Amino acid sequence: MLDAVVVGAGPNGLTAAVELARRGFSVAVFEARDTVGGGSRTEELTLPGFRHDPCAAAHPLGVNSPAFRALPLERYGLEWLHAELPMAHPFTDGSAAVLSRSVAETAASFGPRDAGTYRRLVEPFLPKWDTLVRDFMSLPLTSLPRDPVTLARFGLAGLPPSTWLTARFRDERAKTLFAGLVGHVMAPLGGFATGAIGLVFALAAHARGWPLARGGSQSISDALAAYLKDLGGEIHTDYEVKRLDDLPPARAYVFDTSPTALARIAGFGNHYDSYRYGPGVFKIDYALDGPVPWTAEEARTAGTVQIGADSTEIGNALRAASRENRAPERPFMITVQPGVVDPTRAPAGKQVFWAYGHVPSGWTGDLTDALERQLERFAPGFRDRVLARATAGPPQLAARNANYVGGDIGTGAVSGLQILLRPRLSLSPYRTPHPAVFICSSATPPGPGVHGMSGHNAAKAVWRRLRQS
Repeated sequence: MLDAVVVGAGPNGLTAAVELARRGFSVAVFEARDTVGGGSRTEELTLPGFRHDPCAAAHPLGVNSPAFRALPLERYGLEWLHAELPMAHPFTDGSAAVLSRSVAETAASFGPRDAGTYRRLVEPFLPKWDTLVRDFMSLPLTSLPRDPVTLARFGLAGLPPSTWLTARFRDERAKTLFAGLVGHVMAPLGGFATGAIGLVFALAAHARGWPLARGGSQSISDALAAYLKDLGGEIHTDYEVKRLDDLPPARAYVFDTSPTALARIAGFGNHYDSYRYGPGVFKIDYALDGPVPWTAEEARTAGTVQIGADSTEIGNALRAASRENRAPERPFMITVQPGVVDPTRAPAGKQVFWAYGHVPSGWTGDLTDALERQLERFAPGFRDRVLARATAGPPQLAARNANYVGGDIGTGAVSGLQILLRPRLSLSPYRTPHPAVFICSSATPPGPGVHGMSGHNAAKAVWRRLRQS
């Protein structure tokens, strides 16, 4: 009998398996797709030689993850590549605000009236970032906070809505960039704890950047899988699990799946019916005949580029997708351009480009024209560079990855109390109604992102049970 079976080979499932195998437990992973990866894959979606990331591409939470940093993933081929700028936010006048590794450079891009305000906001947390991020990403209490005072100060700054925090800024440049940071998790700007979301992304950039993985995001999953195999773990692909009886006998079962899928497989009935899924996304992967022709010079050297003319436009787009059940006319966009640091992703002189906007859950329309009209506002002539595009709306995303219910790439709404208390109100969110069954997906704390911490935290709950039985 195995000690543990993990269902789903995304970053959280693989991390949970690695953590258990490192402690001497026998582990097997079962994945429905033909390769490991989940939301961290790389595929040729458009033309031969163009390698795209179907979901996650830039990894501010990955490079800062306490779980990943404790593992020897570099030995297994993971290499973080850093663009000259982690992120740029261009404006229609050809200028840009930036999120740089340097706090001073970032503050200067906001203008003199807000530079000091930004420095006072982020600088107190940076010296204690490693402790803060461990405490923040381990919540709820899988371990006691190492620095409860700093964590409490962070909570005071971050738990109010992001609009309260940005009210400190006097000019639109800082407000717009910060609104875009909150938009990465598709949360309405006025929601609970959205200030914390923006702060985490900003602090992550100043601490270690927003890198890409050389060769694509698949490199993260492949490194985790290779390490797991060296530890004696097994991985079975092309193995769809429809019920618990499909799995071999084990002392514990760990699911890197949506709560909906877990309830269906394990027979938990309506246990997770109160869990809310968020808006979907409409994503386009481009093969380009050269770099994106950004008007703003800063955007040409940034790994990630946010698209939204101002904070009002961003707020309207997020509200349309999450509350008004309609596609925005001017979507807020997140784009990634791997070619600024990784020439392996496309043939010489060509580029891959990654872009998405938010749409209502399950939306079946085509947002291509609206997204490209937005791009043309900040990069005139963009459409002339397009060699091929691969589009995916909510139905296609959900078909590609069953965790993306309704096209929600976060596997659950990041709004209200569900930002922290997911998938249910519980001090042990990784446990389920069955004492031997656990959940470790992004539906559990700390939530979305390629960081493995949900798997790491869940593994703690699993090995405590295994040692007691």
